Amino acid sequence: MTNQSLYLHIPFCASKCPYCDFYSLCDTNLQESYVARCIEILRANPTKWRTAYIGGGTPSVLRPELLARLLAAINCPGEFTIECNPASVTREFCRAIAEGGINRVSLGVQSIVPAERRALGRSGGIEQITLALGALRAEGMGNISLDVMLGIPGQTVGSLTQTLEFCARRAKHISAYLLKIEPGTPYHANPPQNLPDDDAQADLYLFACDWLEQHGFAQYEISNFAVPGYESQHNLNYWHCGEYFAVGPAAHGFSHGRRWHYPRDFAAFLRGDPPLDDGPGGDFTERAMLALRLSEGFHLPSARMMEQARELPGLVQVNNSCIKLTREGFLLSNTVIGKLLN
Repeated sequence: MTNQSLYLHIPFCASKCPYCDFYSLCDTNLQESYVARCIEILRANPTKWRTAYIGGGTPSVLRPELLARLLAAINCPGEFTIECNPASVTREFCRAIAEGGINRVSLGVQSIVPAERRALGRSGGIEQITLALGALRAEGMGNISLDVMLGIPGQTVGSLTQTLEFCARRAKHISAYLLKIEPGTPYHANPPQNLPDDDAQADLYLFACDWLEQHGFAQYEISNFAVPGYESQHNLNYWHCGEYFAVGPAAHGFSHGRRWHYPRDFAAFLRGDPPLDDGPGGDFTERAMLALRLSEGFHLPSARMMEQARELPGLVQVNNSCIKLTREGFLLSNTVIGKLLN
């Protein structure tokens, strides 16, 4: 088995959320040609993958027969994850992923509070999320990760607690992301009302970290929390600077010491245009930058980094030959990591 992981991008969505800048299309008539192209690439690179992850977009909008065909082309005896939206989880979808070897599901909950869901443009509500989870469990999906959004317009500690309580009872892994207003999104063109300010966002993040820890979810990365033993092995491979193969427009790969990506161009991908080279990867700076996202921190840093870390009390911990960001440091991770690597 190779040490490489596989990331496969499904660039289809039923509709676009106003905050999302991931590459996707709403034309589902292109699914068949897309799956055929992906299978062509996979067959040209026959590999037993260490982990595999199918993201998007919304992979659960793929027609079940096409999804089954795609999964049959992927050989992954390890952790095999697929993302899905509760609104498009059907019994046929659940059956297809179970029969296709998927053993981990990442479900986009974001919030169970109706007003917050409307602000994010998310369809359905708690009933639909509950039905989706039931359908997944009926097909034996016990390893479930739930996504939670922090800093939603109008969100409070009280409303966030409702969502965390719901998720903690139903998942082994929770990803809790701060809402970012990305250029090119509807939110960027027309910012929503009642967005929590920076201080309120920080309070929500620190509250979520503490609450999840108290309820058995250990923080192992800036935005990721797990019951011990249920950390995402695929994402840990990224953060440990491991190699991974990529398929799909906007997908990024890292193999043989080089980083590369497919452009955000659906037609170019179908045409067979090759990915673009992004240069060498895996040097000291990159390994440090990725490791500092993890609660375990970065081991054997340079003397200069150790010196810089001691100048950032409260944001960085120094312990023998390891430096770690605190939770307050995670909130300012870009700035803190930049100073450590200066």
